[in-house]
Amino acid sequence: MKIVLTGSLGNISKPLTEILVKEGHQVTLITTDANKQAAIQAMGAQPAIGSITDPSFLVKAFTGADAVYCMNPLDFTSRDVSTWDRNMDRYVHAIRETGVKRAVVLTGWIAHLLHSVQPEKKFEALNGVSVTFVRPGPFYSNFYHLKDMIRHQGMIMSNYGGEDMVAFVAPEDIAAAIAEELNAPAAVGLKARYVASEELTCTQAAQIIGEAVGIPGLQWITLPGEQVKQGLEATGVSPEVAGLLVEMQENMHNGKAQEDYYLNRPALGKRKLKDFAREYAAWYHQN
Repeated sequence: MKIVLTGSLGNISKPLTEILVKEGHQVTLITTDANKQAAIQAMGAQPAIGSITDPSFLVKAFTGADAVYCMNPLDFTSRDVSTWDRNMDRYVHAIRETGVKRAVVLTGWIAHLLHSVQPEKKFEALNGVSVTFVRPGPFYSNFYHLKDMIRHQGMIMSNYGGEDMVAFVAPEDIAAAIAEELNAPAAVGLKARYVASEELTCTQAAQIIGEAVGIPGLQWITLPGEQVKQGLEATGVSPEVAGLLVEMQENMHNGKAQEDYYLNRPALGKRKLKDFAREYAAWYHQN
C-alpha cells in the first residue's frame, strides 16, 4: 500500500515508519524539518517537506495514497486551542479532495469527552471513508515533563492522581496498534480503538518511577483544577491550553475516561512502566 504518515520522526511515527517499511509498504513521511530528509530516506521512506497547517501541501501529500495516518500535536504556547480543531478540518478536506479511503487518526482516550475542542467529530463529515480513532492513554514519556516537579517538589501534582486508574501507554505500542489498523480490513465509517500498555493507579505509577530514580514513596497527589491551571500558566503554558489540559485531567479523575475504556478494553501492549522507568532513571540523573 501507499501510506502517508504525519508526525515526522517523533516517538510514534518513527517506529511506525520502521514497521510499515519492513512490511513492504510504500511510505511517505511528512515533516516540517528539511534536515530530517536524509534520515527519513535512510529508513526506506519518502520525505514530504511541509506543514499540516498548509491545506494545499496536505492535498498534494495525500494524493495517490491508499491510507493516511493523521496526528495533531498540541501547541502548548498557543492562545487559540481551536487551531487543534482546524488541523482536523484540514485533514478532512485533504482526505475528501484526494479520495483517500482509509484513515487512522490519533486522538486520545478522552477526546470524545472534551467540550472546548471536538477533534473526532470533524470526521463525521466524510462519506465512504473508513476512519479509526486511535485513543491512547497518557504516554510514559509524559514523565519527562515532570522531572523538575519530582526533583524539586518531591512529588507529582495534577488534578488527577492517587487511586485514579490510568491506562498508561508506550509510544512503541501505539505505533504497533496503528500498523495493525492500517493493515486490517476496514469497514466504511467511524470506529475507535483504545491503546494501553499497562493499567495502574497513579499511586502505583509514582511508586515505580520513584523507586527507579531513588525517591522511594514518591506520591502523586490531586490538586484543585484551578490550582493546576495556575501552575501550568506559570511554566509558560498559555491560559487556553492550560484550561484544556485541566479539562482532560478532570475526565481522568472523575471516572468518565475510564467508562468507555472499560467497555472497549484493549489487549495491553508489551512495554511496561518498569521497562520505561529504567531508561527514565538514567536520563533523570543525567539531566
